Amino acid sequence: MKRTFLVLIVMLICFHSFGQKPRARDLGVPFVGKTGEFNAITDVKGVEVGYSTIISGNGENIVGKGPIRTGVTAIFPRGKAKKFSPVYANWYSLNGNGEMTGTTWVTESGFLETPIMITNTNSVGEVRQAVLKWYVDTDWYSGENWWYTYPVVAETYDGFLNDIYGFHVKEKHVLEAIENSSSGKIAEGNVGGGTGMMCLGFKGGTGTSSRVIKIKDSTYTVGAIVQSNFGAKRNLSIAGVPVGIELKDTLNYKFKAPPKSRRQEGDGSIIVIVATDAPLLPHQLKRIAQRIPLGVGIVGGRGSNGSGDIFLAFSTANENAFNRDETTIVKSMSNDQITPVFEATVQAVEEAIINAMVAAETMEGINGNTAYALPHDLLIETLKKYNRIKK
Repeated sequence: MKRTFLVLIVMLICFHSFGQKPRARDLGVPFVGKTGEFNAITDVKGVEVGYSTIISGNGENIVGKGPIRTGVTAIFPRGKAKKFSPVYANWYSLNGNGEMTGTTWVTESGFLETPIMITNTNSVGEVRQAVLKWYVDTDWYSGENWWYTYPVVAETYDGFLNDIYGFHVKEKHVLEAIENSSSGKIAEGNVGGGTGMMCLGFKGGTGTSSRVIKIKDSTYTVGAIVQSNFGAKRNLSIAGVPVGIELKDTLNYKFKAPPKSRRQEGDGSIIVIVATDAPLLPHQLKRIAQRIPLGVGIVGGRGSNGSGDIFLAFSTANENAFNRDETTIVKSMSNDQITPVFEATVQAVEEAIINAMVAAETMEGINGNTAYALPHDLLIETLKKYNRIKK
């Protein structure tokens, strides 16, 4: 027991020294499946992610001044340097008390033609307009002078910690998230659009994970990124353990001056984006998106009435599928082969949510309202109690 504790302390010191936060696996949380190199959506070749994180002020909420706890997340399926390079995509809503713009055309056309942006509920319009302006300024459509497009912008509500009616997300923050987009390791927790989010009774935010699968002679990667802001503490389950029940009296949210609201426990939202390099067509990507709720449900999501649970899946395969003038030939995975992709999706979504919670730090927001970080020591102790981690 003492030896395990000492190892944990040394591990946490090392992470602190190198500026890298521990992730769920680092704490010993058991998951199923093989991850990619970074255990992130960026393990899918070409995918880039960037953030703009806005944290400012403390104390009483003065609308328009703060405190501010919000941001923007940008996801580029083929990287921003590719510019206009559509990918096959589709989406699904478990509960529609939320927003993801541009989705009707994604379903109608079968293509995602734009980056995906995620922010807070009241900043969707600002982000959408900023992205459109960025298209103009960067010649996104490579010389076309008469084009139309429908930016995909999703949201979750951060108004219990953030001055959400102050409309603090501006064009410069959208551009910052875009310019910061990169492959490789990406930050988690209180970053980007996930900055002011809360999840399953603790601080939530941004999280990611990936799975590598082999189907016959081919190897594919499935990656997920979440903006996690949903669920009741009583339903929190990690590695099959009722962590929320065990910690029901531990570090509950502090609302000193909550907004007037009809919010009920469990309300909130989660946005999930799944990427894969498996050659899937739009109708198959709909099937992938429909499996995302299984991963959300494993950790405690119930699709509450007040929750916006909206999901999108895309494939980076078939790079030349989009053509305005010519007939194209594409590859497609057989439906009889697709089940491992379903399983990888569920596994990656589950771990991404827990990674968001493990990385998130305690945050005090407007009026002193506070969401506490999931306590790593108590999580480990609880998992040991249920024999999910060796004592």
